[in-house]
Amino acid sequence: MFEAFINTLEFFPRGLVYVALGLVVLVIAKFAKDLVTHYRIDQEVIQKGNLAIAVGLSGYFLGVVLVFLGAVYQPLGFVVSDGLGFGRAFAEDVLRVFLYSLAGIVALNIAYFVMDRLVLYKFSVEKEMVEDRNVGTGAVEFGMNVAIGLVIAGAISGEGGGPDTSLAFFGMGLVVLILFALFYDLTTPFSIHEEIEKDNVAVGIALGGNLIAMGIVVLKAVFGEFPGWGEGITEFLTFAVLGFLLLYVMRLLIDRLLLPTAKISEELAAGRNVGVAFIESSVVIGSALILFFAI
Repeated sequence: MFEAFINTLEFFPRGLVYVALGLVVLVIAKFAKDLVTHYRIDQEVIQKGNLAIAVGLSGYFLGVVLVFLGAVYQPLGFVVSDGLGFGRAFAEDVLRVFLYSLAGIVALNIAYFVMDRLVLYKFSVEKEMVEDRNVGTGAVEFGMNVAIGLVIAGAISGEGGGPDTSLAFFGMGLVVLILFALFYDLTTPFSIHEEIEKDNVAVGIALGGNLIAMGIVVLKAVFGEFPGWGEGITEFLTFAVLGFLLLYVMRLLIDRLLLPTAKISEELAAGRNVGVAFIESSVVIGSALILFFAI
């Protein structure tokens, strides 16, 4: 028992190093976000109390943390010394995590820009969030950032491959997220763009939740050891198709089994029922998590 306690002490300071590094990464991510936005984030959130911006920014920070965790989840190569020293391998690992996190922040901001233009393409997202303070749009931005963070985390985690494989699977994952958002719009009896532009928070939450669920599915598709291009791409496409079908079926089952006295689409569009939106989001995210851990 005493030996286990000593081993814990040896690794505990290293955990604190990663906590501190994670905070540094978040500060850099905030600075990067300030650079790529045309408005002052602090002014919108603090002085104006803009909830839409705050919700979107929360998703961005969570996405950055997911990227950081993806960088941390590697064979770490700890060197255990007689004292509490860290060793060269640990220092190299911290540097690697930091560099991967920086690259992930760049990828997150680029992907966010691309998805903004291709998912909510019928109106100006910035106008909706800054001028109209549209929380529904903020909810979509939250889900979008978290989903992108999950994709990046999966692309950079695990063993095998290299920067080329990470970039390739990140690109494929981004395409899947965009296609899924378009698929979601096609399979709903209402126009997502029209509802969100009319400040329908419920529809924004539902879409954001479904994007997070699909991000978890993509994470599963690219997570772990790289098996080779042929097997890797085949596995990725299999999970992508499975994710589309699973999340669509789960939305139908919510209507039939979990909330049989109401029609979900009507509750989201006409009723603007935020509670129903959270229930749909929790169920599809839960289903994606079951898929992640069960397969």
